[in-house]
Amino acid sequence: MEILHTFDMPGKWYTELFDIAADQFGFVTSHDISDLGGSDQVLVDMERHGHLDRQARGLYRFRSFPASDRDELMAATLWPKRLGVISHDSALDLWNLCDVNPAKIHLTVPKAARIRREVPMNYAVHVRDLDPTEVSNVDCIAAVTPKRAILDGIDRHLDGRLIRQAVETAQRRGLLLADELALVERISA
Repeated sequence: MEILHTFDMPGKWYTELFDIAADQFGFVTSHDISDLGGSDQVLVDMERHGHLDRQARGLYRFRSFPASDRDELMAATLWPKRLGVISHDSALDLWNLCDVNPAKIHLTVPKAARIRREVPMNYAVHVRDLDPTEVSNVDCIAAVTPKRAILDGIDRHLDGRLIRQAVETAQRRGLLLADELALVERISA
């Protein structure tokens, strides 16, 4: 008689992690399993049994979850202990405010994050404590607000045409309040 191992058939961990992954484009982290009361070994075992693919240290993705063109952005927000927020050029692109084509994924992390691991080459990490009013989400991906993205673009000296396009698009789509519009127009002038 053959004895089935815990992960030969999906069970409690699979179900609970899949529910979390549904809001994270199929990704789960070591922090997710820890929050559920499990250990990192659960993720390793699920990978070994073909349920997960390891993406990076502490970051896994369900094989059965459909791929998306925004997977990289979600993975980036989960990478620094779930503290990353898509920002700068990447947020302008995510909000579809202008024709910017970021060479790297821009993330803003809080000053207290103290990232000790090597930053992936395709990430540009900015350290700033964001006000909660500067953080939103686009399709479940944590991102700075359109106003903050435009201000970050101005700070980075992004081409003025792209800034104007972002302001006009955000205004047309109702993504900037009147006082926010006045602020970004004054700063970008």
